[in-house]
Amino acid sequence: MITPTRKGPLGVERLNRILQQYLNPPDESKEEKMAGDVLFRTGDKVMQIRNDYQLVWKIRGRGGIVTSDGTGVFNGDTGIITQISTFDETVTVLFDENREVEYSFASLDELDLAYAITVHKSQGSEYPAVILPLLNGPQMLFNRNLLYTAVTRARKCVTILGSEDTLNEMIRNTREQRRYTGLAGCIRETGEQGG
Repeated sequence: MITPTRKGPLGVERLNRILQQYLNPPDESKEEKMAGDVLFRTGDKVMQIRNDYQLVWKIRGRGGIVTSDGTGVFNGDTGIITQISTFDETVTVLFDENREVEYSFASLDELDLAYAITVHKSQGSEYPAVILPLLNGPQMLFNRNLLYTAVTRARKCVTILGSEDTLNEMIRNTREQRRYTGLAGCIRETGEQGG
C-alpha cells in the first residue's frame, strides 16, 4: 500500500498499525519488541529509513554457514523480521538478496513498519500491485505529479480507493511547489570563473 502522507487517518503510521493486526497478528509463538511508538513482531515487513554504511550484513548458505558479508543498508531497503531475541536484545531482519542484518534494540529507530509506505519512499521502486488510498489532503501535496509517481510504481495493477473528487482534483492540480535554490546562480558563477 502506498499513501501520500505519514499522519492522519490514511497516513503510513495508522495504516501500518491496522495492516499489521491483519497481516501479522499477535501469536504466542511470535516475539515482540516495542521501540518508541512502533511495535515490532517476528514476521513483520520493515523498511530501513536512513542510510547506514557501517551496518553489517551476512548471507548464509546451507546449514547457516556465512558465505558472504559486507556493510551498508540503505534508506528504502525492505525486509522481514525473522527473529527477536530479548536475551541478546537484537532484532534480525532478512533483506532482499538474502542479506541478514542484526539490529540492537538501541538501533531500532533505523527501522519502520513497511506494510504501507509513503509515495515519497516508494520512488525508484516497483511493485506487482499498488493500493493507493485517497481521501483529502494538502493541495500542494495532492497534485498530478504525486499521483503519477504513485501509479507508476505498479507493474501490473493499481487500485485507487477513496474519493473520486479528490482523484479528479489531483489530476487537475498541475501546480508544483516551486523550489528556490541557488543552483542556477552557482552554475553561472562557475561558468564565468572558468571562461
